[in-house]
This record gives sequence, C-alpha cells and structure tokens, in this order.
Amino acid sequence: MDTRVNGDAIVVGGGVIGLSTAVVLAERGLRVRLWTRDPVERTTSAVAGALWWPYHIEPKVSARAWALRSLDVYERLAGRPEETGVRLVDGVMGEQEPARVEAWAAGRLTGLRRTTAREYGAGPGVRVRLPLIDMSMYLPWLRERLLRAGGRVEERTVTDLAQAEAPVVVNCAGLAARELAADPSVRPVRGQLVVVENPGVDTWLVTTAPDGSPVYLFPQPGRLLLGGTAEDDAWSLEPDPKVAEAIVRRCAALRPEVAGARILGHRVGLRPVRDTVRLERAELPDGRPVVHHYGHGGAGVTVAWGCAQEAAELVLSAASS
Repeated sequence: MDTRVNGDAIVVGGGVIGLSTAVVLAERGLRVRLWTRDPVERTTSAVAGALWWPYHIEPKVSARAWALRSLDVYERLAGRPEETGVRLVDGVMGEQEPARVEAWAAGRLTGLRRTTAREYGAGPGVRVRLPLIDMSMYLPWLRERLLRAGGRVEERTVTDLAQAEAPVVVNCAGLAARELAADPSVRPVRGQLVVVENPGVDTWLVTTAPDGSPVYLFPQPGRLLLGGTAEDDAWSLEPDPKVAEAIVRRCAALRPEVAGARILGHRVGLRPVRDTVRLERAELPDGRPVVHHYGHGGAGVTVAWGCAQEAAELVLSAASS
C-alpha cells in the first residue's frame, strides 16, 4: 500500500525532535516546512551530550519503546560516522544492574555486562556499547536529509501557532511550547558542560556524584565533553565559572587524566522538561489540526526517531481526513 500522502505541514521547532519529525513526514510524502527561530546549530539540541539512554522521561513504557525504535535507526547511522556523526562507543553507566537494564532493553544492547572494579569502583554499574552522537555533525546532517526529501527550512520566530499557514501544524517547540501551547507545565532544567581537549579518554562514563549531581564524560571527535548539571527552573544561559570548576573536579575524581586538560569552551542548555511527553492531536482556534510533540527533557535524542514516527502517524491521519 502506498503510504505517501499529498498535503502540507509546518513543523515549528528546529531541534532534534522537530528535525526528526520533519524528516519522517517529508520522506512519507508530505510537503514540509520547518520553522526554527535559530539555526539548527544553535538550538538546545546542539548542546546535548547526546548519549543514547532513556534519561528522566515519562511515560516510561512509551519512552522505552520510542528509545528502542530509535536505537534501530542510530545503529544503522553508525555505519557512516564520518557523515552522520553517530558512533557506537563502549562505556560505563553507574548505579545500574544488568538485570534491571535487561528488563526493558529486551536483548537489544550490545555487550551489556556488570562492570569490574577496575572499570568502575564507585559501586554497581554496567558496561555497554551505545550510540554516542556528535551533535555538531548530526544536526546539519538531519537538515540536509530533510532538504533532500523535499522539505524546506525557514528561520522564523513564532509567537502564535496560528501563524503557521498550513493544513496541519506540528508543535515541536520544546521549551517555547510553554507560551505557544499555553502550557506552564513545561519548565527548564538547566544543563552546563565543559569542553576540554581529550587527554586520551576513549570510553564514556555516566554516574552520580555523592552530592547528587550528574557526572558524565563523553569523548567526541577532537574533544571531550564533561558534565554536568540538572538545575530545575533555572533560565540563565550564561556559564557559571564556579559550576564549571565543580564539573571538572567531579570528572577528575573518576578520570584523573582530565584534571589538567585544556578547556576549549563552555556550553549551557535548557532541557524542555514536562511531567510527561505531550504527543497528541488537538485543534487550533480556527479548527485546523495541530499535533503537539514536546516535553522530552534530556532524552530528546534518545527517543527522537520512535517519537517522530508516532507523531507522523497523527499528522498523516490529520492530513488525510
């Protein structure tokens, strides 16, 4: 059966969720315009550490299904890392047990096993190979894939979803959905990271510091990302030098070789968090269908493709009705 549908849709939001949704729609036959306030290289998604892992996202059952569908895509893309920026990299996830992970991963994770004391001595942990995505490459690649599928990317600031003059509107505005969808339940969780020269770290590490702060080290081509923070309802995009020092200190406690690494830069992003992802069809005041698709928090990259496929079904249904 031919699933291509003639129609038009405007996707509002140029982060990884908006781009992925626009790509799926364009490749299914819709004429898609993506409206983004900033170039994709300057969206919140560009700041992401971008390790595939279902991180603090609800509803949990749906999120894990979206994540596993996305994993299928990332594993294929990892065959062309120099083009897509997606690689499969070994690493350690602290405070995890293999059985607990396997309960939802259902045999899909490569090399999953308990860590040795040498690999991770701070407590229980698992070693596993996961997709690690270089967002500086991946987001422009996604944009080009959208353009190849016939989509268009337009830099526009939207103050009202009704401004999108298309039969179907898709709201992937992330934190901006707080105003665009009149949804105060969307809130920022501020994340800060430090970019340093890589002193030779070739595996990733994610854990939690004794004070409850998230700690991660993500090796990317030509650099190492050190994190991080998770500050509820914090809106500042300015890097805090004291926070940066604490990040380096926490990472060096686990990987001493990073203590003297030259700092290349600082990044701050505001994760668009909601108690549960909003993925549903509604109507604009003029009766046109709108598909709301936001609130993915720090797991946007992880669930992007699975979520985009589900959102696309809602859009295609609206476009054909």
